[in-house]
Amino acid sequence: MYKIDKLLKQEEKLFHTKDLALLWGIKNDNTLYTTIKRYVKKGILIPIHKGFYASLPLGKINPFRLALGFIHRFAYVSCETVLIEEGVIFQKSHYLTLVSNISKKFSLASYSFLVRKLKDEFLYNDFEIFEKEGIKKASLERAVADILYFNPNFYFDNPKKINWKKVKEIKKVIGYPIKI
Repeated sequence: MYKIDKLLKQEEKLFHTKDLALLWGIKNDNTLYTTIKRYVKKGILIPIHKGFYASLPLGKINPFRLALGFIHRFAYVSCETVLIEEGVIFQKSHYLTLVSNISKKFSLASYSFLVRKLKDEFLYNDFEIFEKEGIKKASLERAVADILYFNPNFYFDNPKKINWKKVKEIKKVIGYPIKI
């Protein structure tokens, strides 16, 4: 099977250099980089960031999938992004926010991302985290518990939308300090 066939038949559309080496079975770095360079020139691969490529135009890729592919580790959407979507905070955020085991700010395409670092013992507890189309996302109350973990004095514009009993339960199940 040709390299292009293997690439285009993949369900995943985001690739790091090492992913392409594995996919194509290329061990020689020169061969790998030459192949990538040719595919970029032909428009088959779209460079997003150094060592990170897409096989679809960036406008057709969900921004959270883009961020998850870039950081290349477990993460979920939470904090301000969920709170804004749910109408709990009204101010705009300059970042789409995720939680992972690293702290990072970065921009890809026309999006800016903020990744907050959470201890593994809390991060991998999937209580009130739901997956839709391969993207994990916190429920409203989990996002509240997360933001309060990072900033105990966080201000909510519309606290009436929050089920505070559920937040307390989530904090207890996860192991966050309970102060509501």
